[in-house]
Amino acid sequence: MTDKPIRRIGIIGTGVIGASWTALYLAKGLHVVATDVAPNAEAALRKLVSGTDLVQENGPERIDFKQKLYGQLDELLPPDVIIASSSSGLTMSEIQKGAASHPERCVIAHPFNPPHLIPLTEIVGGAKTSEETIRRAAEFYTSIGQKTVRLNKEMPGHVANRLQAALAREVYYLVAEGVVSAADVDTALSWGPGLRWGVMGNMMLNHLGGGPGGIEHFFQQFTGPMTAWWKTLGSPVLTPEVQKKLIDSVHAEVGSRTIAELEAERDEVLLGLIELRKRSEAVAPRQVAAE
Repeated sequence: MTDKPIRRIGIIGTGVIGASWTALYLAKGLHVVATDVAPNAEAALRKLVSGTDLVQENGPERIDFKQKLYGQLDELLPPDVIIASSSSGLTMSEIQKGAASHPERCVIAHPFNPPHLIPLTEIVGGAKTSEETIRRAAEFYTSIGQKTVRLNKEMPGHVANRLQAALAREVYYLVAEGVVSAADVDTALSWGPGLRWGVMGNMMLNHLGGGPGGIEHFFQQFTGPMTAWWKTLGSPVLTPEVQKKLIDSVHAEVGSRTIAELEAERDEVLLGLIELRKRSEAVAPRQVAAE
């Protein structure tokens, strides 16, 4: 491995995630070449990877496909080129079995969709991934404005998707049980804890929730009630009947708004929030220095 700058990115798979990565890399002034699965895929792959510094792989979530692809990449690429997968459902320990010569340069770099808008990349090594690869990957994604999260253990779904899944389980349960409508549960989330989560994460908010006593006082005060609520959390079964109830409630919330209109509303507010957080982070170091 070397510390040469990463300037030329190879994109494999130009679906939603691949296209979004491409938009981000181009916006950051990087040189991007892209290819997709096609009848002449192997010839296209050989042409694509020439001179590449990092490959962002966004292929189908099939282990046989990925292992074969990583075998091809491993043969074609110099050993100092990082091969980063956007996979959310497969582990790098399994994927990198296809890279017989240099599995140490293979790593998960999982974006939170869409990566050109949401600046989060989860970095997960496999059993044979080197610490140098993880370091170089983290430095690269940080350099293009991504917030990187290092997972010390491989977990199905990584971290962000697991958090979403845990919350979705309770949301679906509450709507399915008739406790609340889709519109009201979305209001409760987006105008309650969602506003806080747009500023700080759960652990920091717990620290603040303890008042002057911080996280220590938070646990002293809320451990009992919180663990009691855990015992009543739901585990809904998404039968066709339950899905219909959820779908009908969502469409009642949507009304006449189109997907495009909802996406535009989401993206406008999201970009404003990201810009506000960037300004806040830029001010914070100066305040510390002044003290």
